[in-house]
Amino acid sequence: MPGTLYVVATPIGNLEDVTLRALRILREVSLIAAEDTRRTARLLQHYSISTRSTSLHEHNERSRTPSLIARLAAGDSVALVSDAGTPIVSDPGAHLVAAAHAAGIRVEPIPGPSAVIAALSASGIGHGEFLFVGFGPARSNARLAWLKGFSEEIRPIVMYEAPHRITATLEAILATLGDRVIAVARELTKTHEQLVVGQVSKFIASPMVERGEFTVVISGNQPTSGITAAPDAAVAAAEFGRLTNVDGLSRRAALKTLALRFDMPARAVFDLLEQAKHAKPDQPDAPK
Repeated sequence: MPGTLYVVATPIGNLEDVTLRALRILREVSLIAAEDTRRTARLLQHYSISTRSTSLHEHNERSRTPSLIARLAAGDSVALVSDAGTPIVSDPGAHLVAAAHAAGIRVEPIPGPSAVIAALSASGIGHGEFLFVGFGPARSNARLAWLKGFSEEIRPIVMYEAPHRITATLEAILATLGDRVIAVARELTKTHEQLVVGQVSKFIASPMVERGEFTVVISGNQPTSGITAAPDAAVAAAEFGRLTNVDGLSRRAALKTLALRFDMPARAVFDLLEQAKHAKPDQPDAPK
């Protein structure tokens, strides 16, 4: 009877974030296929797990896959792990998983930590659907073109970025998507964790330390409603409340967004909000 290929999520920083089920699987399998056996060894040593491991990274995945499939077919179970978080999400392993399915071998996910979900859940940006895009292109022109392709995306966008490119990427976001509200998370769950929310220009004016892995959450584009005439004050107030309370924009950013959407001066939008506030005291306050 064939073994099972377990896709095991491991901590993204704090070793206490591993699940009890993941620890059990790592102890029970015959072999652990790790992106970096040295990094995985820290987790195994911390929990006194003696299971043998072998490397499986982007440079050797195709050559190692046949032997791993052979072991699975012979009845051994294998755990696939990446350096941190959930395997295959911007990490190697997809070729092995696809080969296992093709060979009729059971593939079982062992869910757990994910930098994408951790950053999104704590960002306060949007709710429901989101778009994960992984790492962007390394070259500046390609990165600009890549980001421009998301200009009409209304869902929050989550991406990874390397420390030496974070500043250039934030500048590219400003140039292509505008001064949107974003969340920048650095070293999630680790000792020097940071998660800061604000407009892109804020991060460019006061850069974060360029060290560690970054996860960036970008607020989606707010679609225009086709309104050209001045909207009803109640409509403006309702939209203002949604932008600030649901989408996480600052009051000033929400005012600017409505001015663009309604194609009217920001002062005129402000007056509408004031009008709605005096008509219905429970409406959100206008920006000050």
